[in-house]
Amino acid sequence: MAPAHKTLLTGLATFVGGTLLWLFGLDEEIVIFVPSKIGLFLMVLGAVETLYGVYRVMRDHRDPA
Repeated sequence: MAPAHKTLLTGLATFVGGTLLWLFGLDEEIVIFVPSKIGLFLMVLGAVETLYGVYRVMRDHRDPA
């Protein structure tokens, strides 16, 4: 699998994991961390990585050399 596709899939997995933490971690609190806030951070990080993966896929698709 091309590195661009791996970046895209990793970003999507991070986004989905963050979404699940955000949705189901609202009423939990672990000593210092709040899972819903960590989930929100992971959602943003996953979205940025997904956009970068899309950019790399499109760049590789446009310029195969």
